[in-house]
Amino acid sequence: MEQITRKYPVGIQTFERIIKEGFIYVDKTDIVWELAHYATYIFLSRPRRFGKSLLVSTLDAYFSGRKDLFGGLAIADLEKEWNKYPVLRFDLGGKVYSKESDLVETLLLHLTKFEAAYGIEPRFESPESRFKEVIDAACAKTGNPVVILIDEYDKPIVDNLGDESLREPFRKQLQGFYSVLKAKDANIRFGFLTGVSKIGKLSVFSGLNNLKDISMDARYTGICGISERDLRHYFQESVKGLAEANGISVEACYAQLELMYDGYHFCEDVEGMYNPFSVLSTLDSQRFKEYWIETGTPSFIVEVMKQTDYDVSGLASAPADSSLLTDIDSAFQNPIPLLYQSGYLTIKDYDKVSGIYTLGFPNLEVKHGFLSFLLNYYTSARGSGNLLIRQMNNDLMTGRPKDFLKRMEAFFAKQNYQIQGDAEKDFQYAMSIILQLLSDSLTISTEGTTSEGRIDILAEAPRFVYIIEIKINDSAEAALRQIEEKAYARKFADDPRKLFKIGVRFSTADRCIDDWTVDPSA
Repeated sequence: MEQITRKYPVGIQTFERIIKEGFIYVDKTDIVWELAHYATYIFLSRPRRFGKSLLVSTLDAYFSGRKDLFGGLAIADLEKEWNKYPVLRFDLGGKVYSKESDLVETLLLHLTKFEAAYGIEPRFESPESRFKEVIDAACAKTGNPVVILIDEYDKPIVDNLGDESLREPFRKQLQGFYSVLKAKDANIRFGFLTGVSKIGKLSVFSGLNNLKDISMDARYTGICGISERDLRHYFQESVKGLAEANGISVEACYAQLELMYDGYHFCEDVEGMYNPFSVLSTLDSQRFKEYWIETGTPSFIVEVMKQTDYDVSGLASAPADSSLLTDIDSAFQNPIPLLYQSGYLTIKDYDKVSGIYTLGFPNLEVKHGFLSFLLNYYTSARGSGNLLIRQMNNDLMTGRPKDFLKRMEAFFAKQNYQIQGDAEKDFQYAMSIILQLLSDSLTISTEGTTSEGRIDILAEAPRFVYIIEIKINDSAEAALRQIEEKAYARKFADDPRKLFKIGVRFSTADRCIDDWTVDPSA
C-alpha cells in the first residue's frame, strides 16, 4: 500500500494553524454560518476534548473577516459580506482556580490585552466595569458591534464543586461579569459561551433571558465531534492504513473505531458522534487505545462522586428526564447530569410517552476507563488492576471460579480502602465494577430479583453462570446455604451452561474477603 502522509490536528485548537499548516480539517463551517445567524447569545455544553475550543477559534476567524482562511470550505458559498467585527475572546481554561483572586487575575489578563488594543487607560478596578469600557471602546474605534466568545465559562466553578467557600464567590464574580452582556446588549453582535457543564446556568447568566442553549438541539448535534459520514469521507485512506497496521480488514477497522469511540448522543433520535480526540489520536499513532480517558478524569467528578450515595453499579443503564440533564445544581444529590454533560454517560434510549431518557456509557473507551477510575477510587488499586482484570476474565470465561476467587481474595487483601464509610456498600460496588470490567461477553447484574429473593451478583458467560452471594461478617457457608434455600439457581434449571454457586464472606473489620466457598457439586 502506498504510504500516505497525513497531518492530524491532535490537541490543536487553533483554526488558523490547522488551515495554514495543512492539517486535516473536518468542515463544520456550514453549521458555523448557521450558528452565527441563529441568535445573539448562544450556549453550548460538550465534554472535554470534543472540539469546543476549535469551534470558538473558528468563530473568531469568521467574525474577524478572515475570508482567506475559509477558501474551499462550505461557508465560502454561504457568506457574501465577510464583515469584520471586533472579537473579544476569553479563555478561562488552562488554570486551576484555588483562591478567590485567581478568577479576577484571569479576567484582567484578558482585559488588559483588549485595553491595549483599543487604546484604553483603565479607570476602574473591577473586571465588569473594565469589560464595559472595552466593549464601548471597541465599538467606537471599529464602528461595529463586538463579538464576545467565552471558552470554558464554568471552569472556576467546577474546579470547586466540593468547596462552597470558593464555589459561591466564583459564581457571584462570574454572574457580575456576565451581566455585562445584558447591560451592553446594543453594542454586541454575537455572544457564544461554551463549557463542559451547565452548572448554575440560570443564576450565572441571571437576566440574560435570550440565551439560546443548543446543547440538546438536534440541528447542532454535529457541530463538534466526528460523524460516521465525516469518518468515511475525510479519513477513508487513514482507516485503510490503520487497518493494515493492525492486520484487520477495513470494515473490521471501522467496526472497532465505532465500538471504541462512537456513541455520543446529545439529543434523542440523532446519529452518534465519535470523540474527535480519540479518533485523531488513533489514526495518528495507528494504535487502538483509550486516549480520551488517559488525559485524566476532571477533579470535580471526583468531588461529586465522593459526596453522593448513588449506586455506581447502575451507571450502565441510568434513567433521567430532560430537566435532570439540563442543570447540575443538584449534583451532590444525583451525579447523573454531571456525568452526562462530562461525557461519561450519554443518551442510549428515549421514551416519548414518559419523557424518560435511558443513559449509559457511550463506548468501550469510556466504559473501561471510567470503571477503572472508580475501581481505583473504591480501592487503592492504582495501576495494578488491568493485568488482574484480564487474568480474572480468563478464569470466568474458562470456568475456573476458584482461581478467580483466589485472585479476588489477594486483591482485596492488599487494599486500604479510601472511603472509610459503609464497608459493605464499598465492597459490593468494587465487586460490581470488577465484574463489569471483566468482559463484554459477561452479562452482569447485581441485586437481581428472583421469586425467592435477591441475588447479590449474577455473572453470565457464554458457557458458564456464576451466582455469587456475599455475607458481611457471616460465614461463606451461610452465603452458600442462602443460594440453596432461596432457590436462586432455579431459573437456570434448563440452561445448558454450567452453573457455579459461590459464597463469599467479607469482613468489615479487616475490610477484605477472608473466606469463600464454591458449591462442590458444580
